[in-house]
Amino acid sequence: MGRVLEVFESNFRERGELGASISIWWDGTEVLSEGHGWCEREQQRPWTDQTLVPVYSATKVPAAATLLLALSSRGLNEETPVREVWPSFPLADARFSHLLSHQCGLAALDQRVDVFDHAAVVGAIEAQPPAWHLGDGHGYHPRVFGALVDEPVRRLTGMTLGDYWRKMIAAPMGLDFWIGLPETEWPRVAQLYPGKAGKDDLIDAFYKQLTTSGTYTRRAFSSPHGLHAIHEMNDPRAWAAGLPALGGVGTAAALAKFYQAAIGAIESPLTPHLRQALCTPVSAAADRVLLRPTVFTCGAQMDPLDANGRKIRQIYGNSKLAFGHPGAGGSHAMGDPATGISFAYTMNQMNLSVMPGVKCQEMIDALFSEMG
Repeated sequence: MGRVLEVFESNFRERGELGASISIWWDGTEVLSEGHGWCEREQQRPWTDQTLVPVYSATKVPAAATLLLALSSRGLNEETPVREVWPSFPLADARFSHLLSHQCGLAALDQRVDVFDHAAVVGAIEAQPPAWHLGDGHGYHPRVFGALVDEPVRRLTGMTLGDYWRKMIAAPMGLDFWIGLPETEWPRVAQLYPGKAGKDDLIDAFYKQLTTSGTYTRRAFSSPHGLHAIHEMNDPRAWAAGLPALGGVGTAAALAKFYQAAIGAIESPLTPHLRQALCTPVSAAADRVLLRPTVFTCGAQMDPLDANGRKIRQIYGNSKLAFGHPGAGGSHAMGDPATGISFAYTMNQMNLSVMPGVKCQEMIDALFSEMG
């Protein structure tokens, strides 16, 4: 893992890294765990591999696994119709596989509702006409995804998704990753700092749509309302809220260990059927929100392939079986069933790229290069 560590260290010297962690596991063993830098620019708290930090959408795969586990606890699975659990769901024919793979066309809500008001968000979803017909492609649901997975878990278990995650997966596995952070852990959380737009960001079609009022992409990243500014994610209210689309707080080691479970490299509460759902492609299309080709499983992303079956990007390495999910600003986590490798990267100096930036991508490239 020497080359990976070289890239990690060069990020501090050359790319403005402030505080960051990486964790790499291989066939059930953590083979690299590093944490360097500072939790804030004032250099009051050293960053260690035990530092907690919000990871935005890297929360989505743990959240999806939690819903899949809740379904299996009732003898259901990803092919169960959503209305069997949630009778007022707006799409009569939708199955949980559609919901988890961003096919339901509910990424942008017409009603302005607060991200902290779960009941209001659910009501807005139930009243929302889908933006496209089921089966007509997909579009990433960056924020609404949280209520889409949380509401069924509440109906199935009587618990919030974050509480069910803690009870059934995180606590049994000893994962230092929370979807609803208790106050006792607040002193361990690093401060986030926003990124600046680079030249590539400014010409990217996604970024142009994100910054243009009224576009579907802009609306999707604004629904539900709230927690749009980075400083809001430094508020304990955001950490404690347990928002499954963007509110996870944890360590790189916890995320990498979770992906060891997701690829079956360690014993865990994740059943073989559940693991298969996380790593099996469900929808591959030109994404209506991210404005680039994307591939979704039941909750995770995979790298898309070209007409010749070659990857058109490698944010999950060179294996076609690898899956995971990035988070806004640069955090990233993934697992690869082919090699037994899992990887996670967390940091507090963000960038603006919707996909992992060069700081992370070069570590991924180095990792799989070293693996042969």
